[in-house]
Amino acid sequence: MSKTLSTAPLNRHHLFDQVFRYTTLFFAFLVFALLAGIITSLIIGSMPAIKEFGLGFLVSAEWNPVTEKFGALVPIVGTLVTSIIALAIGIPVSFGIALFLTEMSPPWLRRPLGTAVELLAGIPSIIYGMWGLFVFAPVFAQHVQPWLKATFGDIPMIGLLFEGAPMGIGMLTAGIILAIMVIPFIAAVMRDVFEIVPPMLKESAYGLGATTWEVVWNVVLPYTKIGVAGGIMLGLGRALGETMAVTFVIGNAHQLHASLFKPGNSIASALANEFTEADGELYTSALIELGLILFCITFIVLASSKLLLAQLKKREGKVT
Repeated sequence: MSKTLSTAPLNRHHLFDQVFRYTTLFFAFLVFALLAGIITSLIIGSMPAIKEFGLGFLVSAEWNPVTEKFGALVPIVGTLVTSIIALAIGIPVSFGIALFLTEMSPPWLRRPLGTAVELLAGIPSIIYGMWGLFVFAPVFAQHVQPWLKATFGDIPMIGLLFEGAPMGIGMLTAGIILAIMVIPFIAAVMRDVFEIVPPMLKESAYGLGATTWEVVWNVVLPYTKIGVAGGIMLGLGRALGETMAVTFVIGNAHQLHASLFKPGNSIASALANEFTEADGELYTSALIELGLILFCITFIVLASSKLLLAQLKKREGKVT
């Protein structure tokens, strides 16, 4: 009798463990089921466009709903170019913010400045878009674009990037707005990983006479390179999928230009602008295929980041 009483709680705990295990397993596989459902729905929805245009859809710049001729080249280029501009601006600015907060900021300023950076990440994207269109774009067209054109316009090859009238909106404006949006994410991750560096490592470097920059470059960055790379990839993922802010300032024109001043389009902005107005199976299917392409681009970026992080982790502890 006493043996039965003593084993009853153990059996009950074992039952609870099994229920908990299979519940968590169910939710884990639910994620895969949702992902598979999304991919399947995108493929099925885009099949008419895939059958009609084939691989030519990826390299065609034509987008004419009247004649039902569609190509994804302009939105793909717009998505990649604006994301590259965003990272080119956002990475060094984020690095500077994180460096200042962790190494150089006075204690009384560290918390309010860090909170302000985090608050930027919480601002809705439509607010960034409205501010970009009504405040940033006019100032950019009046003061910055003329200077860029006068300074770099006559340089061979580079001058092609700054051709055209200064309208304020366009690819460059969209890239800058995206940079402002991704900076809080990248800076927050960099700051957090910089703070986990053991103080003894930095103090030892300072004791040997290293400057702040030498400590950061030779101690902090090697120690936190995996986290820094992860933060950059997080910002890139945000830039690739941003919709409303880009829609406000990119110009929404299916035109391919070398100039960053000219209006363009991105995959997300094309979907936001045209999906509700799509008339006909082929038009709708072409837009769904754009969504499939954006999904593939995002997947490639995330997979590449995982491989990069794996390689960085594999080289930890090795002498280079």
